[in-house]
Amino acid sequence: MAEVIADEPTLEDAAPVVRVRACSHCGGPVEPGDKFCGSCGAEQASGARIVEPAPRKRHFQCKNCGAEVAVDYGQRSYVCAFCDSTYVVEFTPDETGRQGPEFVIAFGLTREQAMDKFRHWLAENRWFRPGDLKHAQVAEKLKGVYLPFWSFSMLARSRWAARIGEYWWRTETYTTRQNGKTVTKTRRVRETEWWNLDGRHHHYYSGYLVSGSRGLDQQDADRIKPFHLPALKRYEPYFLAGWLSEEYSIERGEALATSKEAFLQREQQNIALHLPGDTHGELRVQTDFEQVNSDLILLPIYLLSYRYQDKLYRFLVNGQTGKVAGDKPLSWTKVTLAIVGALAVVLILVLLLMFL
Repeated sequence: MAEVIADEPTLEDAAPVVRVRACSHCGGPVEPGDKFCGSCGAEQASGARIVEPAPRKRHFQCKNCGAEVAVDYGQRSYVCAFCDSTYVVEFTPDETGRQGPEFVIAFGLTREQAMDKFRHWLAENRWFRPGDLKHAQVAEKLKGVYLPFWSFSMLARSRWAARIGEYWWRTETYTTRQNGKTVTKTRRVRETEWWNLDGRHHHYYSGYLVSGSRGLDQQDADRIKPFHLPALKRYEPYFLAGWLSEEYSIERGEALATSKEAFLQREQQNIALHLPGDTHGELRVQTDFEQVNSDLILLPIYLLSYRYQDKLYRFLVNGQTGKVAGDKPLSWTKVTLAIVGALAVVLILVLLLMFL
């Protein structure tokens, strides 16, 4: 575990303190003058408590998975929430020249609510879980983290070509044997007439969120979507008070390539939906993207990573909507017993049918 010794922050080091209200329902920050929480929508009482954020953050980089996380300045050490590694070192974000976040969505769930979701999720299909999993001491590793995501918008201009098929029906006469006699019948047969077609298509795409974290791959990020993006707020440091936050480790260019790939799939699907005829084939699409814009946003996620028998498992909660995703260890002994038991039941049923 990385151990850090440093001077305490002085008044000169501290960032200006912004006083905001805390939502009485979810604890998220509420901007002055707002009557409703932007995260959970709850109406705010006039006497809501005031949040004063910590003035400074300490930054750690995990040398195992590459995640870079900011924690409260008073925290002297850090265990990586993404891979449960203690191989972490401190770094100074000023030296990286990274772009700062532009938008943020506040947490809408408390840690206690996230813990309840974890316990319920872990209890599902309990019979197939290892018996000693409940003693693995994993619950205390649940962390609320603001994770960086890239959001792109862009115009897709495409040229396409395809073979278009239109159905038509003809009546066919055929002979068959019926009651020992040859009879003549008719039936309708579907045929397809094919012809070539090409054209142009353009569409403006947005809303696909690309993980900016090396610790959270895109596949896991997609599992806890969607986020309700209308709740986005212009980023202010006070949103991070009391929470972990990660610096992005996936650069804009790499994230842009991921976003273009996703939008290209959508463009091909949209073109296919707009093609005339009854069917089509050999669709070819050539797309150029223009007017590319990007935003770096922070999204709330509860994250729990733990190791069981030297294998890493991860549990995720969307901190805005409460959607959960994750992987749990299986007891292969119990799975094998279940399969053997099912096969035994099938065998018994077959034997009963044979001797009846």
